[in-house]
Amino acid sequence: MKDTKVTKKKLHQRNKHQELYNFDQLKLFVPELEAFIITNPSGNNTIDFANPEAVILLNKAILMKDYKITFWEMPKTNLCPPIPGRADYIHYIADLLAEGNDNKIPTGKRVKILDLGVGANVIYPIIGVAEYGWEFVASELDVVSIKTATHIIVNNPHLKNQVTIRQQPSKRNILKNIINDKEYFDVVICNPPFFKSREEVLSKTTQKLKNLGKEIIGKPVQNFSGQNNELWCDGGEKAFITNYIYESKHFKRQAIWFTTLVSNKEHLKPLQKLLQKSETKEVRIIQMEQGNKVSRILAWRY
Repeated sequence: MKDTKVTKKKLHQRNKHQELYNFDQLKLFVPELEAFIITNPSGNNTIDFANPEAVILLNKAILMKDYKITFWEMPKTNLCPPIPGRADYIHYIADLLAEGNDNKIPTGKRVKILDLGVGANVIYPIIGVAEYGWEFVASELDVVSIKTATHIIVNNPHLKNQVTIRQQPSKRNILKNIINDKEYFDVVICNPPFFKSREEVLSKTTQKLKNLGKEIIGKPVQNFSGQNNELWCDGGEKAFITNYIYESKHFKRQAIWFTTLVSNKEHLKPLQKLLQKSETKEVRIIQMEQGNKVSRILAWRY
């Protein structure tokens, strides 16, 4: 196995979200957003990011303005992720693919991406199709999330022939039941459940609301929302990725790169040791930064 390479950068240079959000433009796409726009102490327009409805409307406006979406509706209870960080993941994946293509990013349906756990929001396929025209297969456990995601896909004509959703019937499996015989992917992407339990989610939400200066009365409301399988699993992020790595070895001839986000940096060393034991050919760690939030892409190939 080659030495692990570490790349450290801010938002990716091709990321559309380098500057502050232009709310004057965004509210033209989603007029309802105007009711949630406030002015911060610096005199800039923003929203209350502790309000799930405001966050959903902001994301909807961004997707319509920057990613060719004409319809995007989802329940407030589903995960509504920050788009700039999701876009970064897609752009770094494009860079990985360019390395094997004479440093030119391959585009169009000849590139096939597997998105593990697409959720109700379809964020990664939406960005990948808009930016690079890639084809996506997306897995998901939750039936209701599949229904919502499918509704988004069929109501955006440019996604219909580019994104296919497959239900994962087993909570124990990640790649098994999803990758078909003789099927081949250029890259597998994954945003794993971070927390170990619902209690841990509520504790994190309480702390986040306190940091935002919010008074908490009764059960805290998650500003980022999310269903069980979107936010937590037994053992949390480390256990999920460990299982993913074990399964990837069985599908090593059916994907060039396997990748995942890793939120907790303390998980990197044990995961790297596991990858070394799994006889991987190469491992990469790509650091991503968005404001105060730092995450990493762990990528490996056999």
